[in-house]
Amino acid sequence: MKAAEDVLRHVKPAVRSLGAYTLAARRAPVKINQNENPYDLPDALKRRVMEQALARPWSRYPEFDPKELVEALAAFAGWRPDGVLAGNGSNELIEALLLVTVGAGTRVVIPEPTFTLYALMTRILGGEIVSVPLGPELEFDAGALRQAQRESRAAVTIVCTPNNPTGGILGLPEIERLCDESDGLVVVDEAYHDFSGISAVPLLAAHPNLVVLRTFSKAMSLAGARVGYLLASAELVGEVNKARLPYNINFFSQMAALATLEEWGAFRRVVDELVIERERVFEALCGLGGVKAYPSKANFILFELTETDPKRVFESLYADGVLVRDVTSYPRLGRALRVTVGSPVENEAFLAGLRKALGERKGGVA
Repeated sequence: MKAAEDVLRHVKPAVRSLGAYTLAARRAPVKINQNENPYDLPDALKRRVMEQALARPWSRYPEFDPKELVEALAAFAGWRPDGVLAGNGSNELIEALLLVTVGAGTRVVIPEPTFTLYALMTRILGGEIVSVPLGPELEFDAGALRQAQRESRAAVTIVCTPNNPTGGILGLPEIERLCDESDGLVVVDEAYHDFSGISAVPLLAAHPNLVVLRTFSKAMSLAGARVGYLLASAELVGEVNKARLPYNINFFSQMAALATLEEWGAFRRVVDELVIERERVFEALCGLGGVKAYPSKANFILFELTETDPKRVFESLYADGVLVRDVTSYPRLGRALRVTVGSPVENEAFLAGLRKALGERKGGVA
């Protein structure tokens, strides 16, 4: 019988040296750790999707090319249908894009800290990360990004804006300069753009090296359905499509996405409410001693515990039924936690639990 180690020697050494992207399986009454929308789809919309699904034969494959969904996404985003690629979440599209662009030694510019999947997938594919640290207040250093692009002659630059987990944004003029000053691809991950009101989509027509990624998992309350989409030139979409798996979006998710697009007005109001709550929670965090909160344009807030062990605070919150995200393993975030903006009730539970963990009472220091 062969030993496991004998089999594993066929796995790339670069892959074996990596850790998997994972999340501890914790649950809590107040779950504000994954940047989900706290408000579920309306029951009427759910029933409509269920009725459509029940009327469809489940023994048949979904559409190979989800034309109806692609056309609806193009109309919604204000871009051409042949420049749209739908995916099983935007993560699948990140993977597909990197599969067709990154090989051994390919250089990819990535600001850090940011969403760790970019670097993980690049390394699995044999690419080389050109890391660009964020500024002293965890802001994007646009000049350093352009310099890294230029000096490394990077094939791809990936920017998440608003950035996860810091919440900062890179302005459209700076994104345009990245596109103008490099012949490599500039990938803008807009998973949280609905909460910022800023999108790079208007730049697509003039910049064929620009790629925009979006998801239904945040503002659109469809994290469980796994739907995302990519916007780029028709020629580039045609190449990325070669790495898309057949029938990658099941028919139920297609129906749910279409129904959600039709009801965007209701979701827009929810987004506005969450932005108001974000600013309220941010102000509350700024008023707590021993806490440094970073301004955010997303649906989450990063905060550092300047005088308290962040892991102790994390566990104290969890013991009180509040689950936030421990991001202390990220570069430069060794004292930081990230909290998703929830409903007003969830946000109050979080703030009360944090005050307790910090040894404070409402209105002053204990």
